[in-house]
Formats: sequence, C-alpha cells, structure tokens
Amino acid sequence: MARARVPLTAIDPCQWRALAQRVVEPNGYYLPGWELAVSATARGRTSASALPAFDRSSKRLIGLMPVISLWRAWKIPLPALVSAQPYGTLCSPLIDSDAATEAATQLLQQARAAGAHALVLNDVALDGAAMNALNEALHRDGLKPRVLSSYVRASLDATQDGETLLRGALGTKKLKELRRQRHRLEEHGPVMFEVARKPDEIRPALETFLQLEASGWKGKRGTALVQHAGDAAFIRRAVAALAETAQCEIITLSAGTTAVAAGIVLRHQDRAFFFKLGIDERFAKYSPGVQLTLDLTRHLCADPTVASADSTASADHPMINPIWRGRFAIGDVLIPLRRNDPVVALIHAALLTQRLVHETARLIVHAIRKLRATGLRPRALPSS
Repeated sequence: MARARVPLTAIDPCQWRALAQRVVEPNGYYLPGWELAVSATARGRTSASALPAFDRSSKRLIGLMPVISLWRAWKIPLPALVSAQPYGTLCSPLIDSDAATEAATQLLQQARAAGAHALVLNDVALDGAAMNALNEALHRDGLKPRVLSSYVRASLDATQDGETLLRGALGTKKLKELRRQRHRLEEHGPVMFEVARKPDEIRPALETFLQLEASGWKGKRGTALVQHAGDAAFIRRAVAALAETAQCEIITLSAGTTAVAAGIVLRHQDRAFFFKLGIDERFAKYSPGVQLTLDLTRHLCADPTVASADSTASADHPMINPIWRGRFAIGDVLIPLRRNDPVVALIHAALLTQRLVHETARLIVHAIRKLRATGLRPRALPSS
C-alpha cells in the first residue's frame, strides 16, 4: 500500500509534469522544476513532503499537495498539515481536470491517513478551480472549510489589447508623464525591453536580476535572494529547470548598456506569474519598475498563449495595483478532516493566536522602520 505522505523527491517527475499539464488551475510555484528546487535548498523551506493522489489503477497521478507539519510551520504541537510555502504566494494544489473531485477526495483521504486532523492551506485562490474541487469533496463528507484570512490582489486580463488596457487603467495624463520619464531615461542610452527565454540567454539575465535586487532596499534589509547561499542555489536551479520547459522568462529594461530593472516571470498553462522585481535605485526618478511593468503588460497581452497573469503581490500593492486592475481573492483556509472533531477547534484557536502575535510583531517592525526612515529613533517611555 502506498504511503499517504511521501518526500517530494519520491514523486515520479514525469508523472508530476504530466499532471501539471492537466490541472484545473495553474500554479507555476508547484511545477516540479520550481518546487523541487525550493525544497532542496531555499532558506526555511527545505524538505517538504507531499500528499499524492492516484486514480483507481494506482498508476496515474491525479493530485499533488506539497505539505509540512503544523509544528514545523509555526511550532504548534497539534496534528495538522500545512501547505508548503513554495517561495511564491500561491499554494493552490495541483488537481487533475479529468478527475477533479476524485483527486480532491483522495488528497483529503491521504491527509487523514497521514494522521492529520486538519489541513491548513495558505495563499490559495478562494474562488479558484482547485478550491472548488476541494469544497465539493468536503461537502460530500459533510465538512466545511473555514477561511482564516483573505485579501484581494492584482491580476491582468491578458486577452485585452495592451495599449487599450493601460490607457483605461492609468489614464492619458499618467501615461504621458510616464512617457516623459522614459524619454529622460533615454538620455542614458537607448531604452530596450528584452525577454530571455532560452537556457543560454536566461542564465546571464538572472544574474543581472540578482545584482539589481541586491542593490536596492532588499539588499539593505538582507532579504535579497543572492545574499543567502540556499536561496541563490534555489533560484538558479529553478530558473534553469523551467527554462528547459519554456516556463520561465527573465525580463530586463536597459538604458544603453545599463540594466535599470529586471523581473522573473513564470508560465504555467495559459497563466503567467510575476514573481519578483529588482531595480537600480539610482534611476528611481524615472520609475524603472513601472516602466518594466508597462512593457511586461504589453508583452503578455500580445502573446495569444497567455490569458491572464497573477501579480503574486500583496494587497494594495502601490506599484502594480493601479496598472493591473483585475482582482481575485486569496486566503488561508482551515480544512477539517473529520466531522465534529474537537481537535480542529484547538487547531483553529492556536492559529488565530499565532496570527495575532505575528501581526503585532509585523506592525512593530514596520513602525520601527518608518521611524528610522525619517531619521528618528524610538524613545523609551518616561518613567512614572
């Protein structure tokens, strides 16, 4: 009998790739070339396991959910599994479009067989086809998911004409101002937008991106990919692997011989995923990140194989939200695996407490950074 939970490396890569071609909902971050690279070396994200689902013949992979334990995710000693964070903000599992409800049912059964009382899915598309399949399977079992948190994020309808879309999103006045900035950027050399796809093109383009990312605020905070050996190894391995299957692009905006902005874009089925952006902050007054995103928008809209793009950005992202005006709901979901299970209530309460602590810490860090940015220092409260 097959094990309910297995190492990611135990999944047949050919079966995994075949499943990825049939899924009801694309997720570039759970492609084998990406997720295996993350699990191998990415900082804080290594050694994920998987819940696999097979058809009745036990030969065809019809579902895959990368997971880690609740203890490993948040140090909560309760029997739950959490979707493995794939270094991208989408964790919708891979579910076969030819057997969606069967695959979802099997995934839930595998989680139960692994000893879990609940699944915690982070960053799933709440109205996406994968979540719909899971909801159908849960309904058959008399179970109901609980949304722990949610937000909406920007997406692009790439079936539209690019110029028409940008004009409607930004307006004539804003586009005129951006064209003026682009003309000023041309004083540093001809402005070129380039897309690297082939393996021999994508490797040097990735190094350019990594240098740009490290030169900016992420480098100052120590969060740039190239600053950590495991992260650098992951992104180099992942980009190379996805380039082999035409599922990754590096986009670069240059002024003369100087790269002023670059980004990483994943491809899965008819959807693109805008993973990361890096800019040369010496050119900040020309809005290089916005200029690159405008060119990316035109590029994706001109590609008939792309129907939509996920910004994979946070809620209310100040740069991309005004440009990509589509929205869809992303959330964290608690899925009970047994009816009337008191352990699920304990898991729910523990998660809410953990999130409150995390949000409080995040607000404190944000306040301290804001004070430092203004040149002020946090002062101790006066003694009574």
